[in-house]
Amino acid sequence: MSSFAPVTEIEKEIAEAEKNLMAEKRKLTELRKKLPKTEVKDYTFKDKEGKEIKLSEMFGDKKELMLVHNMGKSCPYCTLWADEYNGVVHHLENRVPFVIISPNEPSVMKEFADGRNWKFKIYSSNGNTFKKDVGYERDNGDVLPGVSVFTKDDTGKIYHINNARFGPGDDFCGLWSYLDLLSDGAGKWSPKYSY
Repeated sequence: MSSFAPVTEIEKEIAEAEKNLMAEKRKLTELRKKLPKTEVKDYTFKDKEGKEIKLSEMFGDKKELMLVHNMGKSCPYCTLWADEYNGVVHHLENRVPFVIISPNEPSVMKEFADGRNWKFKIYSSNGNTFKKDVGYERDNGDVLPGVSVFTKDDTGKIYHINNARFGPGDDFCGLWSYLDLLSDGAGKWSPKYSY
């Protein structure tokens, strides 16, 4: 018998719950693929140096684009998520262009991103309506965290086809799964800019 085979009743319950969770995650993935695509305009953003870049240019030679809606320098949670991207960005970019969109002005974004040694592409949406138009900014100006996928067809039209919100415990930041294994989970812990 393998040392990983469930032996006690609680281990059997855990194994069954993990199996059910994986089935539900597969179901969620399939449901997200059924979201209706929504055409979006070719927004203009700015890179860390203040140079303009169009949404369409972020695709490179690919048909899809993965874009993270970051809340900017003011959010230690979004910073935690972004710190994790350094380890996976080269894997992701082998499959799909991966960019972060920040609401901060380019100079603020540059200082913060460079100070954390972020290796991924990051662009500023400051001054455009992109986040609001795709559902990641409230009417009061508060921005929301999450990830979106866009496609570009042969005519150059861009469509928003999939998205997911971010928050403690989601599948997009592995740290929460590790903390869940502790006796009191994350407890009162929250991310900081430095420890």
